[in-house]
Amino acid sequence: MSDLTRTTVVTRINESLGHVLQRELEPADESPRLFDDLGLDSTSVLELLMRLEDELGIEFDTDSLEQHHFDSVGTLADYVIEQA
Repeated sequence: MSDLTRTTVVTRINESLGHVLQRELEPADESPRLFDDLGLDSTSVLELLMRLEDELGIEFDTDSLEQHHFDSVGTLADYVIEQA
């Protein structure tokens, strides 16, 4: 899905994070660190990735996923856009 804009991806990530973490996040904020600021763990990462795949209609190559992709909403957005 190459027509995804960065704003759309960031908004979808934050909406999905909000659902996974059961709290509301600022839709356009790229700065939250997923583990340090939001308290994401390995189980919630998997849930987040599955939601994003469904929401965005893409499939992630889990072999290419690395820890740094989950540093922040912005770094995850970079990865999502690269995979789209």
